[in-house]
Amino acid sequence: MEKQLHLNLLASRPPMAGGLQSGSKMRMGPGRKRDFSPLPWSQYFETMEDVEVENDNGKDISFTMISIYSSGSHGPVLLLLHGGGHSALSWAVFTGVICSRINCRVVAIDLRAHGDTKVKNSEDLSAETMAKDVGKVVEALYGENPPPILMIGHSMGGAIAVHTAAANHVPSLLGLCVIDVVEGTAMDALNSMQNFLRSRPKTFKSVENAIEWSVKSGQIRNIESARVSMTGQVKKCEEPLNSPGISKSISEGIIEEEEEDEEGGESNHKRKKEDDQEVKKESLYTWRIELSKTEKYWEGWFRGLSSLFLSCPVPKLLLLAGIDRLDKDLTIGQMQGKFQMQVLPQCGHAVHEDAPEKVADALATFMVRHKFTEFKEGFPWYVRFVMPR
Repeated sequence: MEKQLHLNLLASRPPMAGGLQSGSKMRMGPGRKRDFSPLPWSQYFETMEDVEVENDNGKDISFTMISIYSSGSHGPVLLLLHGGGHSALSWAVFTGVICSRINCRVVAIDLRAHGDTKVKNSEDLSAETMAKDVGKVVEALYGENPPPILMIGHSMGGAIAVHTAAANHVPSLLGLCVIDVVEGTAMDALNSMQNFLRSRPKTFKSVENAIEWSVKSGQIRNIESARVSMTGQVKKCEEPLNSPGISKSISEGIIEEEEEDEEGGESNHKRKKEDDQEVKKESLYTWRIELSKTEKYWEGWFRGLSSLFLSCPVPKLLLLAGIDRLDKDLTIGQMQGKFQMQVLPQCGHAVHEDAPEKVADALATFMVRHKFTEFKEGFPWYVRFVMPR
């Protein structure tokens, strides 16, 4: 089976369930429609705030405003780091699920140049700089006595979590969970990443349009997660419509459904033409970060990642979308019992978005078995793990 190596880096475009490849048309049947309207972050997180941290540039003193989303009031802190191009909102649905299962607090970070985080030097996306950012957020939030923290990262965020742990930027680290990033396949994917990024639409006519693309292209298979997550990936265009940077069709990459309207019998194709005529009156949306410009940092994120991961002296969990992603070092390490691994099939690269319940179950079980926390009373697994037999 040919591997889709690009799944392990940055944003992804996995095959659709049932064998439909990205770009294939999805037929939903007459009259069936899906809601692609955005969902508010407040439906999943309790608070959102900007944390001010000092930049370590060795010259002028400057500050970075890093956006974080939080939930929970007691228990260990789950520090969540998103993948490249995504934002803290990619953890929204997962946060709602995990907080219903175990006693914990959640802090999801918009990494520099992502989401709503504002940085002076947004082009510095080195692993060292981003790892320091994470440590500074922890220090700003908790001072010299941080609570027990379990760090969880997806894709690029998984690599940054490993670099943060290896550099001891989080002194109260309890454990480490890395989601669907492995050094071997990530390094193999680098040569194809620019082609993948060029294949994405440059602009969208609305946030709803972006959400629709993310679901129908297979980037995110869970429509609920897409409806909250994509708002952190796109922004209103700053350039005028006639700018060369906005030359690519807003419709490119969007899969139109030739479904009949229940009442009028008018096809979506006809309505699409009318929508396109109106789009000049509206603001277009584009990606918040140009991932293609971060290429010089990609190798630094992933080179030596497996050995760094194995060297971290805390309990470790590796969640993968497929067993083929495991490289040689991790295969040996897993056989030696140096970390726990779980494969979650029928997921794309955005495992925590596609299957938030499965990821929450795996993480909750991992934390309870290591006595980091307890299941919430009343949760079905509470009886199995806590109540005497």
